[in-house]
Amino acid sequence: MGTIDAVVTGAGGFIGGHLTRALLDEGLRVRGVDRKPLTAWYQAHPEADNLVRDVDLLDGCTDAMAGAEGAEVFHLAADMGGMGFIENHKADCMLSVLSSTHMLLAARDAGAGRYFYSSSACVYAAGKQTEADVTALREEDAYPAMPEDGYGWEKLFSERMARHFREDFGLATRTARYHNVYGPYGTWTGGREKAPAAACRKVALAVLTGTDEVEIWGDGEQTRSFTYIDDCVEGTLRLARSQFVDPLNIGSDQLVSINQLFAIVEGIAGVRLKHRHIPGPLGVRGRNSDNTRIVKELGWEPETPLTVGLERTYRWVYDQVSAQLDGRPYFTS
Repeated sequence: MGTIDAVVTGAGGFIGGHLTRALLDEGLRVRGVDRKPLTAWYQAHPEADNLVRDVDLLDGCTDAMAGAEGAEVFHLAADMGGMGFIENHKADCMLSVLSSTHMLLAARDAGAGRYFYSSSACVYAAGKQTEADVTALREEDAYPAMPEDGYGWEKLFSERMARHFREDFGLATRTARYHNVYGPYGTWTGGREKAPAAACRKVALAVLTGTDEVEIWGDGEQTRSFTYIDDCVEGTLRLARSQFVDPLNIGSDQLVSINQLFAIVEGIAGVRLKHRHIPGPLGVRGRNSDNTRIVKELGWEPETPLTVGLERTYRWVYDQVSAQLDGRPYFTS
């Protein structure tokens, strides 16, 4: 066996930073890998073996897997963001196929014990997401394939690649389809942020500057479910270590509209703001997670209420916005 128990790619990012913390708390020897300089990592845990490498490159993946025979591998690295990013950077999103492919090769060649791939609910067929009152998506709804253009196609392809590495080479792959993960230590500004962080930022900015209005893309009646980061990490570890080999939803099934999302954040902040609806990237009209299979296979499902997760997220984002306005250091990655 190698000297490393777990490898996390994208460790300098949102989910990767939280997952690395959880693995370290188990007493494991963890290598965190990200191409960003350490000063740009959201959480650079000093106890981890933090490695700055670009896992788009096979050499970077080989370095990431050095001494990791038998290790758990969690491949989270990807060029992605919220709807504002993925609708306007489709080629960039699809280029994540480089890291998806090269990490599989490196993990296979290094003799990894388990390989977890973080896919997305964006793999689901667009034709099943045309109404705000959407029927929750089951795992089989990814086919016939018509995923989110760009980002969704790369994720679906890489799911298949992981499956075939399991079938052809015996690499024990596991795949999760994440549904809109949010929480502290995540992207909240700069164009890559997702709806919960954007809502928190806009409301916090209104509170701190004394304005009474926020902008919302579209009519705000588009619907989503949002998964708190602690639930995402718990589901990731449960699935990675399970015997279930097919893709599995990891997502909350609490469906809300974007207007409702903003109203919840405003309630947390103790304000009521005007909503100005403007054109913007919207994605599908509605998306929710069917958790029947995860309950059956893992005996668990995400459980953090949206109000609870948003309370924690808003407080963190508020502090970042306040620091930004004051010229103090804040997180921007």
